[in-house]
Order: sequence, then C-alpha cells, then structure tokens
Amino acid sequence: MKFIDISSPIYTGMPVYKDKPEKQPNFITNTNGHVTESRIEMDAHTGTHIDAPLHMINDGETFETIPLEDLVRQVKVLDFTKVEDGITKADLEQQAIDHNDFLLFKTSNSFDEGFNPEFIFLKEDGARYLADLQIKGVGTDALGIERSQPEHPTHRALFKAGIVVIEGLQLGEVEPGSYFMVAAPLNVRGIDAAPARVLLFENEIQ
Repeated sequence: MKFIDISSPIYTGMPVYKDKPEKQPNFITNTNGHVTESRIEMDAHTGTHIDAPLHMINDGETFETIPLEDLVRQVKVLDFTKVEDGITKADLEQQAIDHNDFLLFKTSNSFDEGFNPEFIFLKEDGARYLADLQIKGVGTDALGIERSQPEHPTHRALFKAGIVVIEGLQLGEVEPGSYFMVAAPLNVRGIDAAPARVLLFENEIQ
C-alpha cells in the first residue's frame, strides 16, 4: 500500500519557529568501546508536532487527553496555495467541509526551504468558522497555526472546540484529496505537545 511521509526530519540546523536558537534540537552522542548511545534534547514543538490545549490555555488539558483514534482516520487535504497572508472564513467557505472532518491545509508554506516569518496561517474568523462546523482536527504546513494575533485567538478557538491541531506538516508533494492518516505522536503525559510521525495512505482503509 502506497503512503506518503509528511513529517519534517529532525536535525540540528533544521527550520524552527522564528529561527530561535533555543528551539534547535541537540544530539549528544557518546561512544564507549563498540557501544554508541545518543541523547536528544529538543522542544516538544519541534518539526511536525501535535498541540494540546495546555499550549495556549493555562488550565487546558494535557497531551494524553487527545484520543489516538482522532489521529488515525480519514482526512482531507485542501489546496490553499493561492492564499496570501492568511486563510479566512471566506476561503474556507469555498471548500467542501463537513462536520467531523479532519483537514490538512496545503499552502505556499510547503515550498519554503527555511522559516518564513510571513508564513500563511489560519485567521481568527477562519478558526471560529471551523469551530462552528465542529470539525475534528486541522493540520498545517507551517510551524504555527497562527501568527501576529494578540492573545492567540486561532489556537484558543480551536482548542475550546475540541479541535486537534497538527503543525509542521510537509505537503509539497501531496495532491488535494482524501487520504487515510496515521499521526503517531510520542506517548508523553502531562505536557503541552508532542512530536509526531505522520503518514498519509492514498487508498481508504476500512
């Protein structure tokens, strides 16, 4: 069965949010005789990752509350490559979106080689529209679902509606359409996010 890996590779020097040095992953490798062991130090929001409500809501739920069933399911890849600045309610109204959908946004971000501070994001009115539709989740090809919005209303509107948020997807080689997604995060507890390996299968899985 053919699948597409839409996860970002993790390495020192990779694109990170706002190019902040403290967000760069660090690998510490030691070899003792013939035994090599490495230690990984990285932000929970490194590369392709899934946010939990705690990320933007002080008393929000932590990562283990996200049901794995919500991350292994059919998804729709939507084409927003012509959108400039941000995805609005008007942009979303032109798409076929149904209750309980899980949506992945393909934008011009997918073709950026490094971090673009003007990345395409989901605007507040778009987030509220998706919340009203009661979709299940949304994924973006940016390292953040929003930018330049005081108080982070996009994140908060999505989290308050119980919508799963995946960031840092690689969708440059993915055509719009329906896929079966397996988004497998680290099995962490008590924190606000987890890195994930995300695969899209081209054929529906029953």
